[in-house]
Amino acid sequence: MSIDTHPITLEGTFVRLEPLSLSHLDGLAAIGLDPDLWTLSTTVVRSLEEMAAYIRQALQLQNSGSALPFATIHRSTGTAVGSTRFGNIDQANRHVEIGWTWIARPWQRTAVNSEAKYLMLKHAFENWGCLRVEFKTDVLNEKSRSALRRLGAVEEGVLRRHMVTSSGRVRDSVYYSIVEDEWGKVKRQLEARLSEGPAAGHAIAP
Repeated sequence: MSIDTHPITLEGTFVRLEPLSLSHLDGLAAIGLDPDLWTLSTTVVRSLEEMAAYIRQALQLQNSGSALPFATIHRSTGTAVGSTRFGNIDQANRHVEIGWTWIARPWQRTAVNSEAKYLMLKHAFENWGCLRVEFKTDVLNEKSRSALRRLGAVEEGVLRRHMVTSSGRVRDSVYYSIVEDEWGKVKRQLEARLSEGPAAGHAIAP
């Protein structure tokens, strides 16, 4: 198996992860200019122009083979509700990062994020044959840290003074991972949560 970075669609019951493109610009801008979404982010998106730049940067990384970005679509309404991506793709060592995730507030703590993570983890381990999937978040982001622990990810440690946030604050980043022999247990847990229906909430992970 290899990590094929050609754009793909991942289809679930509640969400569809579509290859991100500028065709999603208006839909993402309509729900994604909320300042609270970007408080602990290294990026800030405050306008249509900044959302366009955000998408273009993601597509540049996709063209380089280091990322695979998605628009997160609510299936029952066809509405764009956020974005997420595979990043830091390491072909030689068969590992990827899942992150750059944001979901507009009306769809937070629903099945949207749980199923998006499920679809991406399933693809990484079962289609790409990844040995490891990693996540990182701001050490101050307790919501994301709690979500990652509930997901079944293992906390690995803190990189001190790791990144500069949109506010100029220098953040410490905490890393988490799931490795291939843990995926079976994580998969069962996620499937059980998703079986509870569209209100099966899972706090947002970065």
